[in-house]
Amino acid sequence: MRFWLLDSIRSYEPGVRLTAVKNVALTEEYLADHFPEFPVLPGVFMLEGATQSAAWLLRLSEDYAHSIILLKEAKNVKYASFVTPGQTLTIDVSIIKQDDRFATLKVAGRVGDRPTLSGRLVLERYNLADCDPTQGEIDQQIKARFRLAQKVLVSSDTMTTTPA
Repeated sequence: MRFWLLDSIRSYEPGVRLTAVKNVALTEEYLADHFPEFPVLPGVFMLEGATQSAAWLLRLSEDYAHSIILLKEAKNVKYASFVTPGQTLTIDVSIIKQDDRFATLKVAGRVGDRPTLSGRLVLERYNLADCDPTQGEIDQQIKARFRLAQKVLVSSDTMTTTPA
């Protein structure tokens, strides 16, 4: 992942659901072009935020079993309203089904109570060493990087408490 869209993970229930937030600031470079007179978070960034949230749910639930988690398919994605600078996009993801390689998740984005995004994502997860055993060290480096990022994104009380 080249950039992080999420600012924090607010709640997490292992193997079930996760809630993350993205604060939209006017200083984000892409807003100068999208759109100069009416800056809004691009829909593709909302989708990327949902994908990153879903990947974190899998990563945390499986204790970093896979180094690579990527979007395989986005289904029935609908955008309901704009997200503008100064607003916080809250993203809820929940697991619908999963097997050893693929997971299907329901995603919903909102600003306050106003829906912004909904859909289903299929994520694929694997390790580089699955195809090339010499890549095992790279898998470990990637997992270590995500473990460091977890310290910034997830507070310790988020990890120990789950929503009712």
